[in-house]
Amino acid sequence: MSFDEEWAVARATAAANVSMRLNHVPVEPGGGGGGDLDLNQDHIGAIGTEAYKLHSRLQTDGKHAATATSEAAAALTKESFASGAALLKANTMWESQVKTLVAACANISNGLNYSLSSHAKDEEQLHADFTASAIDKYLK
Repeated sequence: MSFDEEWAVARATAAANVSMRLNHVPVEPGGGGGGDLDLNQDHIGAIGTEAYKLHSRLQTDGKHAATATSEAAAALTKESFASGAALLKANTMWESQVKTLVAACANISNGLNYSLSSHAKDEEQLHADFTASAIDKYLK
């Protein structure tokens, strides 16, 4: 089966399984819909920490064979082996992909840190706004 045929079958299967879904949370008896955003700082912090650890390890471990690979590629090329150029190309591609992964891990870690601090600031601002408003005396 060619790629185009396989792709057509996959699209047809996906189209057959489409159903309409409303953008809401079903209301539970008693009024508790459970649709509020739940930001668990411990879980998000743990994910950010793991992303940072992966970032740090990739920066060092992802490059540990770079020198040896470059030297091997140069030696093979010097001896007129076509595999020297191929090895150098593979090493260049590997380094590019490691840089991409390092950047992605940094984005995840930084994004989660920003989300946590931004959420905390928003919560403080909302609390200050409600405390300063006339609504606050009716809520007490």
